[in-house]
Amino acid sequence: MTIAIVFDDGESLGPLTDLRPSFAVRTGALATLERLALILKIEAKAELKGVWAPDGLAAISREQFGIPVNDPKSLGKDAKGALLVNGRCAAAAIGLGSLEDGAAIVSGDSVVAARLTIKDARAFLGSASLPKGVKRSEAKSAMLLEQPWDVIRFRDAAMEFDLEALATRKTQALPPGVVGIHEEQVHISPEALIYPGVVLDAEHGRIVIDDGATIRPGSVIVGPAYIGAGSTVIDRALIKGHTAIGPVCKVAGEVGGTILQGYANKAHDGHLGDSWVGEWANFGAGTTNSNLLNTYGEVIAQASNGDKRVRTGLKFLGCIVGDHVKFAILTRIMTGSVFGTGSMIAKADAPTCVGRFEWITEERRQRYRWEKFVEVAEAAMARRKMKMSASYAKRLKGLVG
Repeated sequence: MTIAIVFDDGESLGPLTDLRPSFAVRTGALATLERLALILKIEAKAELKGVWAPDGLAAISREQFGIPVNDPKSLGKDAKGALLVNGRCAAAAIGLGSLEDGAAIVSGDSVVAARLTIKDARAFLGSASLPKGVKRSEAKSAMLLEQPWDVIRFRDAAMEFDLEALATRKTQALPPGVVGIHEEQVHISPEALIYPGVVLDAEHGRIVIDDGATIRPGSVIVGPAYIGAGSTVIDRALIKGHTAIGPVCKVAGEVGGTILQGYANKAHDGHLGDSWVGEWANFGAGTTNSNLLNTYGEVIAQASNGDKRVRTGLKFLGCIVGDHVKFAILTRIMTGSVFGTGSMIAKADAPTCVGRFEWITEERRQRYRWEKFVEVAEAAMARRKMKMSASYAKRLKGLVG
């Protein structure tokens, strides 16, 4: 079987990649790395042997993944070649099976995938430049995340692939008192708890409920949808299609077209649509976002402070919420907003672009004090019986600037 390596080429995706490499971003029901491992096996008969992460994220990656990180030995000594895939590749179909030796799929100046000799693979991973003589072919369609909101662009196709794969796992029968619509498309882990009065509507797509998830009474889940391990959907919640809730989240109110990376709280009423939410984010009661302009036009957004506002190509785009972002009660979030890692929004009308570690009130915008931020972050993590590692804290401190 061919050796495969997934690499992060160092291109920033704003809040998505502040605390994780690009391949660890949840871009559907699965993180990109999980999906690529399946695609590599299916399309190219290749086995994932390791990952390459930027220096600032390598230590965190070693804590998170059970495979080698930035380890030249993962390329092997006797292998004839290696298949390298960009961690920003969120596409569900790449065409790896037809990629010849000494060839690469590119998107502009970025490498999507390449099949190289071991010598050339080592050189590429060290320099991010393709060796001379490699045959390049331009990708026929978009395959890479270029901006933070591209996670919404790839969401639907990614989720369809992911749910199909997850549906092969063991499932339990529909519990008593639970209403199933097209229940053959509903897949519930034997370790999940679904209360009577729940409606699971899979008419337009699969629903997968993972290990240890809890769906409280009166909730409605509309497929395609994924409820991650250990997550709770709170009483009377409406989870609309194309929503993926990562592990250990609490979700209530109306949520649609949204990906939660994991360990996030939206435990109260309020709308959240067409958004991506990082870990340890918290939405105060009644916080609501807009995901559609009143002109029904293309959303224009700004990835970070200092960047230009650009056309996104999307009509539906809610917000991009970095890790450890906190919203006060009754916050109004405008269409196409981006919130940097560690920011605190205590203002009724949230700004549309917020930098890292900003503390925003009705009176002022200022820097979130590091000592106070760490105190709050550690308290939030302790509630999930997790502790901030030294490498995680070092990365956070480095983001403060």
